[in-house]
Amino acid sequence: MDTLEKNRKKMVHLLTSMTTLDGTHASVLEGVRLFRLGCSTTRIPVMYEPCIVIVAQGRKLGYIGDQVFTYDALNYLTLTVPLPFEGVTEVADDGPFLGIGIRIELALLSDLLMKMESRGGPTLVRSPETSVTATPIDAALSDATVRLLECMLSPIDANVLGPQIIREIIYRVLRGRQGGALQSLLLMDGPRMQMHRILHRMHSDYAKPLDVSSLATEAGMSVSGLHHHFKALTATSPLQYLKTIRLHKARMLMVQDSLGASIAAERVYGTSWLTTGLHCLFSPPHSIKRKAEGTVQRQLPLFVFKSSS
Repeated sequence: MDTLEKNRKKMVHLLTSMTTLDGTHASVLEGVRLFRLGCSTTRIPVMYEPCIVIVAQGRKLGYIGDQVFTYDALNYLTLTVPLPFEGVTEVADDGPFLGIGIRIELALLSDLLMKMESRGGPTLVRSPETSVTATPIDAALSDATVRLLECMLSPIDANVLGPQIIREIIYRVLRGRQGGALQSLLLMDGPRMQMHRILHRMHSDYAKPLDVSSLATEAGMSVSGLHHHFKALTATSPLQYLKTIRLHKARMLMVQDSLGASIAAERVYGTSWLTTGLHCLFSPPHSIKRKAEGTVQRQLPLFVFKSSS
């Protein structure tokens, strides 16, 4: 048995003991989430904050426009912007989908890059072609992930060792094939910086009236220029992105506060299309899906990271 497989089995054991219910679970460490899903799903909308997702068991397919990417026990996900997309979860024959997500903190990223550059570390050659990528995991990264999960078994170990292991994991990704994608978060040119500001505005002010022409004016661009740069970064239009954010915010109110679709939609933005969208995209918050063997699974939106802003 090679190192990757040994580490994978350790991750499965640890995640199984730490997650007994389906869904996305907060951990003892800020910015670290644990994922579990006991049944396969069809395409459902999901949204991630900038993060690294490492899978121990099962696999997930992501769809953004014409792009399809797979992350599983052999490939981790790197996401550099808050991005809504559709995902399909495939459960392994021997157990549930299990994974861990680590939020990307810009302060930590900046500190690591400065230290790497002071020692002649790599510099960004070009901007990444996409904001989301799946990359083969190596032994060093999988070993660090095992140690992160192990330290989370003890609150004291997590408090003392956890931040350093998270730092190591970000460092490993920086040294890997997706290092340029992470570096681009700090080495952004004018248009890319403006797009990140617009993304932040959408996530902060989603409940306020926002229109594309006003956003373009704020960015100092034409409407067509805004569409071009925004779609290059997110693979969707500004209006569709904003609609998706509002749908997800309303859906979280439905799940967390047991609200009906119309009340959740009213709290988020208060338009009829939002209520209709909730009914079309998501099943009711208390609906259930039965697996072949007769057990019951709640249908919840998975893998949603809470914004750190």
